[in-house]
Amino acid sequence: MLYKKVCRQFCYMKKSIYIIFMIQTILTGCAATPQDVRVGETEKQRADTIYLAGGCFWGTQRLFSLVPGVMETEAGYANSTVPYPTYKDVCSGKTGAAECVKVVYNPYEVTLPYLLRLYFKSVDPTTLNRQGNDVGTQYRTGIYYSKEEDKPVIERQLSILQDKNKNKIVIESGEIRNFYPAEEYHQEYLEKNPGGYCHVSPQLFVEARRPQYSKPEKSELESRLTPLQYGVTQQNKTELPYSNEYWNEKRRGIYVDITTGEPLFISTDKFDSGCGWPSFTKPISESLIKELPDTSHGMQRVEVRSKNGDAHLGHVFEDGPKDRGGLRYCINSAALRFIPEKDMAKEGYAAYLELLGNE
Repeated sequence: MLYKKVCRQFCYMKKSIYIIFMIQTILTGCAATPQDVRVGETEKQRADTIYLAGGCFWGTQRLFSLVPGVMETEAGYANSTVPYPTYKDVCSGKTGAAECVKVVYNPYEVTLPYLLRLYFKSVDPTTLNRQGNDVGTQYRTGIYYSKEEDKPVIERQLSILQDKNKNKIVIESGEIRNFYPAEEYHQEYLEKNPGGYCHVSPQLFVEARRPQYSKPEKSELESRLTPLQYGVTQQNKTELPYSNEYWNEKRRGIYVDITTGEPLFISTDKFDSGCGWPSFTKPISESLIKELPDTSHGMQRVEVRSKNGDAHLGHVFEDGPKDRGGLRYCINSAALRFIPEKDMAKEGYAAYLELLGNE
């Protein structure tokens, strides 16, 4: 709990009796307030799968094995017309198979749109049957899914990619018909042979190692955020009450960190507190936020920041609904992006739909 950390920090600092008294008051007020962690250990172990064909599977497997949130990768042959093809069979061009990588990932740590955007950077999306030095139908680009709900997500990302390119995108997409693991010597080839052939840029390997929800560079935030969003999240400013975007938002959906896209709050935990800012009884999980003492403006408050994005969100108070834990997370709309329930799946947040219930 925040308050235990605060107590320890301030005791070591040996501040005035007044400050110690205030910290004890905060500690007492929160000690009896249980937190309902909505994303538990079972959900955190959830695994989704996508199949990516991006030329030689050595580089593609290495790339996605580095991504935080990817649990498993396997090189293999996708959509073969011949059962259990060998590498020699596939190279003959008579199997119709594509060199492909099976990517198993935790959707609570990394989303499908993020994986697809990384994949797009690893291939030439406008070249057919060739990537790098490799030529042949087995080196075509493709995205194959096993869950129908992934189809609109893939289509949306391909559409965005096409809008950015003058030439036609030739990445095929569709349901996976079959997948046969490649021979053992192909598995994790570049990990076992660091100097081996690879068509993927080494710089992309560096990018892949960064968690999806890590804090963007200052220059990116300055260019992407509005002045108000930047002021709130990076300079601890506060927007005006009753004239912000989400204070009266009543639709079902999810609220994510405007700087990183990480899910923070859901609509079922939102309530009308009468303060003029969005108010929630709790975050999706305590692990998503950090709470810090705030003595600015002559007040004793508890600041709320996103843990991974380190964005200022607002403050938490102890005057929330007693029957729902007693806390009020008072959050700036400018620190959030709201995604309606109908758009959650195609934007990569399908795993969180179950938190909304059936109402």
